Amino acid sequence: AAVAMFTGKANCPYYAKAELLADYLQTNLPNFRVHKITQHPDKWEQWLHDICETNGWEHRQCPIIWRELLDRGGKGQLLGGLNEFLEYAQKYYGITSMMLSEEMLAIAEENLQAHLEIVKEDEEIKSLIKPMQIWITSASVPICYHLIPLLASGEVFGMTTEISIHLLDTEQFKEMLCSIVMEAEDMAFPLLRSISEHTKTDQAFIDADIIIVLDDVLLNLEVQSLENYIREVSEICQVYAPLIEKNAKSEVKVISSGKTFANLKATMLRMYGPSIRPENIIAISTSWESAAKAMLARKLNMNTAGVKDVIVWGNITGSNYIDLSHAKLYGYDCAIRGPPNFQRPLLNIIYDSEWIHSELVSAQSTLSSRVSRCKGMLPAHAVATVLRYWYHGSPSEEIISVGILSEGQFCIPEGIIFSMPVRLQNGNWEAMTELEINETTQKVLGRLAHELVQEKLVALKEINEMHPYEAE
Repeated sequence: AAVAMFTGKANCPYYAKAELLADYLQTNLPNFRVHKITQHPDKWEQWLHDICETNGWEHRQCPIIWRELLDRGGKGQLLGGLNEFLEYAQKYYGITSMMLSEEMLAIAEENLQAHLEIVKEDEEIKSLIKPMQIWITSASVPICYHLIPLLASGEVFGMTTEISIHLLDTEQFKEMLCSIVMEAEDMAFPLLRSISEHTKTDQAFIDADIIIVLDDVLLNLEVQSLENYIREVSEICQVYAPLIEKNAKSEVKVISSGKTFANLKATMLRMYGPSIRPENIIAISTSWESAAKAMLARKLNMNTAGVKDVIVWGNITGSNYIDLSHAKLYGYDCAIRGPPNFQRPLLNIIYDSEWIHSELVSAQSTLSSRVSRCKGMLPAHAVATVLRYWYHGSPSEEIISVGILSEGQFCIPEGIIFSMPVRLQNGNWEAMTELEINETTQKVLGRLAHELVQEKLVALKEINEMHPYEAE
């Protein structure tokens, strides 16, 4: 079995004559098959050079014709150009072409126009299926390593949405980034169009649809003051924010995660990037929410997935408050049973009020330790979960905690990123301001808000002292 391969410039009259003769042979001979590859005139010379170099051929004319031996493997058998093909057709089949020069030129012009239309149509189709561009900063951290398979699996954005992932970090982590890229490519995710590493900051966030900021500082207050660490975070944001404004798409979604200063990073990106939509900058608090649910499930000897509507208020990676006043239990094994959607208020089940009011408070440090010690699986899952909700909506009637820009909800001061209960629908979030907040919780929120306001003021003070002229 063999296929005759015909390739030439779209506007070449000799290619036109060869392909029409080939079409005639294919129509009238049962075992003669043809495959044509039309090239744009501007790309012909380079294409011809490459194909000849690959196969060890010597040919400099248009068209080039060879036979692919399908049942033998190896490289094809070169026949040559138009003259060689005419001799081949005459010798083996007794058929020749009587096409006149005027006909050859007319068909060549038609070929060129048809080729240009096909190329234009292909480009239009490709423009409609551009992959979603996702940038991840500080991409050498374990969170990123666990996050890539979650993003590429299709469960976050949908099984028809292709993605391109860009890993950004400093030059010292280049080798590690290259290893991550190769491993992700080897996994051959159907929806992962491409994954690449970047170490040049000035090229960061080009065409970004989503930016996941994982930058952290190694917090050790015995070595440096808190103010110095806040300065580090602010300076990182001062670099990123203008680049996001310059390079990313106008509707870019920015997500702050990590083990330290998650709220502050989001707040500073908002301040230094005023053209970024404020509702598109959030901080992830789902790790705390998940860890608190797991702690409660262990106390109640039940499945963690059955614990819903635990609220995380305040500073995600600092002082926060785990609120159980709206928490519900689904599928809890007790005397009262119901259908799968039957739920009971958690505070009606846990009668040990001492445990709630004392152990849960002391459990804050335990939860903090668990969240900070995790190797990356939990925060990666948290980022993926919130992204899925952001694009496809959170479960109806379920409370999700997210760090968002305060606009005065729940009497929280404006202008700080504060974790609070939200619902996500149609690509937007909405604070669940209809929830009733008791007086005790309101006092706690006031204290937490004060701490975040002070943190923001310290960040601005440190930056102003470092760059007084810029501040003016």
